[in-house]
Amino acid sequence: MNDPSQISEFGKVLIYLIMGILFVLFTYFMGSLAALKKPNPEKLSSYECGEEPKGSSWIQFNSRFYVIALVFLLFDVEMVFIFPWATVFAQESLLNADPRWGWLSLGEMFVFIVILLIGLVYIWKKGDLNWIKPDLVPSKSPSRIPLSAYENLNSAQYKIKKFSMDITVQEPEQIVSQAPRPAFRPKFNRTTT
Repeated sequence: MNDPSQISEFGKVLIYLIMGILFVLFTYFMGSLAALKKPNPEKLSSYECGEEPKGSSWIQFNSRFYVIALVFLLFDVEMVFIFPWATVFAQESLLNADPRWGWLSLGEMFVFIVILLIGLVYIWKKGDLNWIKPDLVPSKSPSRIPLSAYENLNSAQYKIKKFSMDITVQEPEQIVSQAPRPAFRPKFNRTTT
């Protein structure tokens, strides 16, 4: 054990970290040597899934997206903790060594889940999971039509005609022949060279 050539466990971790950093720096260096440096406006524009970027990136963003993302992240991380717990403490060899391990780990996981559920109930009661819904505000625009006309229109009973596939065909003498007019007229740009 007194041999100075042996590396401690921390030394192995240090060598591993140094080698990882060197590999990343080497990759960046090789990329900078191999990359072509011919900037043009198209290469310098932002990439938006093949679409041309329009407008400013400073747009109004609903803060509820941020809250929902944080809640999702919270419960996603909870799953990251539950899966290893379930696999480690389900081993019979660990439970056979001392049966109290199973009850201790089960109790710890219940405490963990209860703390997360208390947080979920808190943000639920606070209303952070509710989306912003517009309040129904009656129109206050000046109109000469009284509100009673709208109420009469909405409360009236209408007779609905039965749908039928029977088609009445007009006799040829009754049809007035007119030349059909096009709905639109295309305009072609004539370029002269």
